[in-house]
Amino acid sequence: MGTVSPVRRRASAVIVREGAVLMVREATRSSSGRHDGPSYLTLPGGGVGDDEDLDHAVRREVAEEVGLHVTSARRLGTYPYTYGETACFLVEVLDGEPRLGAHDKPCDCPKMIALEWVPLPEACSLPETPPHLADLLLALQHG
Repeated sequence: MGTVSPVRRRASAVIVREGAVLMVREATRSSSGRHDGPSYLTLPGGGVGDDEDLDHAVRREVAEEVGLHVTSARRLGTYPYTYGETACFLVEVLDGEPRLGAHDKPCDCPKMIALEWVPLPEACSLPETPPHLADLLLALQHG
């Protein structure tokens, strides 16, 4: 009998300013094992610790990945991803410019390579945007 992989929980943040959503550009691993493969855009976010609640996780991930302080977080929904599910939050942050956080990988090839403000309509139609997330972003765009 095979083993069952545990479902990984993630929390991600939708940060909107002037009609654009803040996204993190990440690099995939190439055949060399380095993060120098094709890049893609994703929302700031990451794994939820075993003893961590989702609200705390999204606040921690925003601070770590984009250097902003969350003042409020409203859960928009949950969508599946390859290894589990992601709870997505609409967050308000203190004024300030985002800055790319440090990666925690043991290599000298960072996975997170840039921050980009992407207009909501464009973010909804990116090939890497899962349909569930696109629906959430469309709802924000249309009020």
